[in-house]
Amino acid sequence: MPAQGVEESHPSRFSTRSRAAPFLGLFQLASDRIIIVGAGIIGLGIGWRLARAGRDVLIFDRDRAGQAASRASAGMLTPLAEVRHEEEALLRLGLKGLEQFPDFVAELESDSGMSVGYRPDGVLLVGVTRDDIEYLRFRYDYQRDLGLPVEWMSGGQARAREPQLSPQVGAAVWCPGDHQVDNRLMVKALRRAFLKAGGSLMESTPVETIHVAQDRVRGIVAGNKAYQAATIILAAGCWSRLIPGLPGPARPPVRPVRGQILRLQMTEDCTVKTIVWYNRAASSAVAYLCPKDGGHLVLGATSEEMGFDDGLTAGGIFELLRAAWEVVPGIYDLPIIETAAGLRPGSRDDAPILGNTPIHGLIMATGHYRKGILLAPITAYAIAELVLNGNTSEDIRPFGIGRFAA
Repeated sequence: MPAQGVEESHPSRFSTRSRAAPFLGLFQLASDRIIIVGAGIIGLGIGWRLARAGRDVLIFDRDRAGQAASRASAGMLTPLAEVRHEEEALLRLGLKGLEQFPDFVAELESDSGMSVGYRPDGVLLVGVTRDDIEYLRFRYDYQRDLGLPVEWMSGGQARAREPQLSPQVGAAVWCPGDHQVDNRLMVKALRRAFLKAGGSLMESTPVETIHVAQDRVRGIVAGNKAYQAATIILAAGCWSRLIPGLPGPARPPVRPVRGQILRLQMTEDCTVKTIVWYNRAASSAVAYLCPKDGGHLVLGATSEEMGFDDGLTAGGIFELLRAAWEVVPGIYDLPIIETAAGLRPGSRDDAPILGNTPIHGLIMATGHYRKGILLAPITAYAIAELVLNGNTSEDIRPFGIGRFAA
């Protein structure tokens, strides 16, 4: 899949000078416009907050809004379940983001006039084999060491909470503080709220170059037209590093990581009520089952380093179904209503890249990897604060692009 107007195999063919040269005179004019590159949940969230504050905001996307990683997601808000060793800073960011979610949702639903399916469900991490349970205990001990509110459960206790669990489930960790949202409804709500606030959205309009002069952004070229801007926010996911015109120090080290998911239609015989998460110790495969309002059950998700290939594979779908069936065998007869794949933006350390860059007026909001939905509110609040008041929130300071300079 080509990046924002870039031929994937030849990113060096483009330069600010070659693309922007016919428009250089226009870029000399003053402008206080804010341009956001990328209309996923991150770009739309930031755009909404800035337009709501009365700023002139223009968002560009190579596709329709929210059609990349934001769509191929389950909308899980799970910092407790997903915590990993040596990711304490990312955990703090996730917990703060989760804390901000209810207020963010209340404002968004009010502005957009629609629900986004926010549910404080909790998550069950489950184990089947002895190795699964040993690994689960290791994770549980680490969660407890961090002071996280989690509870160890026997298989019977887990089945009392989620009756669809297999009798083979031997233990579980209950994470009551983890929640979920309908990511697709959230994208629709953000798009609607952004436009109602006065923002402008240019869909299916790839950015051809970002024009930088004297270490300052001047604008972009898109659709063979120049657009001036005093501030450019890069929120183009895994395509962020390929947009022409970015100087080396301001080129974010992000890569695509494919995630395949399925949607099933639940029935009276198999209605899952709680998010179930299974790490298969034998294969390192991860599967989650995430029930949605309306009776859908989202199964995900693979994590595959396959470049910009966003195709579905028999192997990926098989592994998801096998792992999900092992813990909730009732899914065997459920209709498959959708298969999808998306490309998540993973940074070099799999944490987001947020804040200012060496180029004046160029701001990063990319590299959220598996946590884009969870971190949408805190990213929107922090980047809006940076643009409006020049303040870099303490929450995002550890995630600047400068950490990759060493």
